[in-house]
Amino acid sequence: MNKNELIFFFERDLKKLITEIELYKNEENIWRIEKNISNSAGNLTLHLIGNLHTFIGKEIGKTDYVRNRELEFINKNVPRKELIDSINDTIEMVKKSLVSLTDEELKKDYPILKFPKVETNEYLLVHLINHLTYHLGQINYHRRLMDE
Repeated sequence: MNKNELIFFFERDLKKLITEIELYKNEENIWRIEKNISNSAGNLTLHLIGNLHTFIGKEIGKTDYVRNRELEFINKNVPRKELIDSINDTIEMVKKSLVSLTDEELKKDYPILKFPKVETNEYLLVHLINHLTYHLGQINYHRRLMDE
């Protein structure tokens, strides 16, 4: 997979995330949890933003992002507009971080051991796309359950 394809998938799915957040009729429902649903759409959104800023922004784009993973799951009631602005910032960060990557750099080892063995930048980026789409599906389902 080349950098343009990777950028396409990240941008496509982050824009779908914005659409999901916009589709909540009641903004409060973005943060609802019930029964066996332990993460709200808002917290999953914060988690995705933190994840991408850490593994793409900080490590590939060399930003100064500092992650507080715990806050991704305990922050509540962040306004919808702020979530959307943060997702848009994440889209720009991904594009800026990946646009200058060469095919050779994609094949290089990712600088942090995140998996049981050393993997390439490309492997990590494909993993992050899968992680994004997994949570995007959860958010879609959450919206349809919680925002009746």
